[in-house]
Amino acid sequence: MNPFSEAKMKQVDKIIARYPEGKQKAALIPLLNLAQEESGGWLSEPTMDYVAGLLKIEPIEVYEVATFYSMFNLQPVGKYVFEVCQTGPCMIRGSEDIVKHIKKRLGIDVGETSADGLFTLKVVECLGACGYAPMMQLGKYFREHLTPEKVDKIIDECTQKAAQQN
Repeated sequence: MNPFSEAKMKQVDKIIARYPEGKQKAALIPLLNLAQEESGGWLSEPTMDYVAGLLKIEPIEVYEVATFYSMFNLQPVGKYVFEVCQTGPCMIRGSEDIVKHIKKRLGIDVGETSADGLFTLKVVECLGACGYAPMMQLGKYFREHLTPEKVDKIIDECTQKAAQQN
């Protein structure tokens, strides 16, 4: 089962070609990013197995990487994934309260997706933006200096954007 479109397979080939023979494992993270993008935001076991085959490595080597990094999702996720930082600076500045607020507002727990399929809540380790605590990553963007009011606005924006796209 090839999770990659023809266009993405060209990218895959270019990425693998960057590395010398026998060192293709170095392409693992970029390939997992592409695979996740192509697979609706998450990595299934067959998808990870396919990537292992492309790189001529054992599937366990792929699973080790995919389970270590919080940027990889191993189950289906919502259209919008809230990745709230839970390390020291963010905790001191109230990230626990932000997580509690999101849980209450969306009716989900950490690791769950809302019934409408729009939102998934994750807690993650340091995102490297301690000066903007508490913060979260939403797609490619950081949302910083969070308050419950800012979170409500973000949720409303995402909900409106999803409604407009339907």
